[in-house]
Amino acid sequence: MKRKRMAILTGGGDCPGINAVIRAVVKKAILEKNREVIGFKDGYHGMVHNRYRSLKYNDVSGILTLGGTILGTSKTANPYRYAVRKGNRLEFKDLSKTAIKNLKNLDIDSLVCIGGDGTLGIAYRLFKDGIPIVGLPKTIDNDLRGTDTTFGFDSAISIATEGIDRIHTTAQSHHRVMMIEVMGHRAGWIALYSGVAGGGDIILIPEIPYDIHIIAEKVKERNKKGKRFSIVVIAEGAKPKGGDIVIQRIVKESSDPIRLGGIGFVLGEQIEKTTGLETRTVVMGHLLRGGSPTPFDRILATQLGTEAVDLVEDKKFGCMVGIKENSFIAVPLKEVAKGPKLIPLNHPMIMAARSLGTCFGD
Repeated sequence: MKRKRMAILTGGGDCPGINAVIRAVVKKAILEKNREVIGFKDGYHGMVHNRYRSLKYNDVSGILTLGGTILGTSKTANPYRYAVRKGNRLEFKDLSKTAIKNLKNLDIDSLVCIGGDGTLGIAYRLFKDGIPIVGLPKTIDNDLRGTDTTFGFDSAISIATEGIDRIHTTAQSHHRVMMIEVMGHRAGWIALYSGVAGGGDIILIPEIPYDIHIIAEKVKERNKKGKRFSIVVIAEGAKPKGGDIVIQRIVKESSDPIRLGGIGFVLGEQIEKTTGLETRTVVMGHLLRGGSPTPFDRILATQLGTEAVDLVEDKKFGCMVGIKENSFIAVPLKEVAKGPKLIPLNHPMIMAARSLGTCFGD
């Protein structure tokens, strides 16, 4: 009998645990389901240009602890809005039919897409166009609808918390206000969790616009009480009341062209002028994406990968494997594609932090 062939791709930003998921999908597909597996290179770029590699058992051995993705990824590739340069001009074309044709020519009976809301939003469109797809929740931001958590999040908050711990010692030594800027474009999960874990005095997230005067008062109050330093953990997407986000650059070829960064420096300068206290800013940035996954993310990624193969076998296409109350569920991609999962203002973590005196700038 001819072996069934499935494909896998990784899209969007890289994060710890992707290779652990690839490993789980490939090994289970080969060992239990007698399937062939191919991996498209660099996300949806690979589908459009028919660039792929065969994934054998030995190809995924030893990658459990490896950061990044052996398949490569892309934050700009979108078959429905594919950027094509003609001289100095950038044009966008719908190459989805080309990508779908490549998939069918390879005799692929199912596609596993590993990514965040951008990647899985595209996956939903491909599913509506007839491609049998299963999604897996990958993002350090933990902002995917339909799932309590995503793999990569635990690793990111572990890295951020270690950074905050290290900043604490220099903040105390020099009596400074230290700004730690972490990733989080539309949702502040990383800032909230690492801020609480690292003992942040002020935590600023996109969901709660801040008032510079309230922040300055908090810093001065601590100073009067003999706390001659303050730790401010701020998500890159945080913004002042009535103000806007700080944009670092625009990537025109991306479906999500805005790249944030620099709010820590902007707010740090304002705090220094308002309080007269010396301020320094540290941007964690892409450090949060790199390195080996935590044991929690290795375990979660392994479980998610094996669950994805089961969804394929059961032909439950058009769904993402999600986690709800410690159980794995099939979440319709239609739900995932609706937009980011924001932090509710009454979230228990926010309430707990407030009860301990943490300031959220409001």
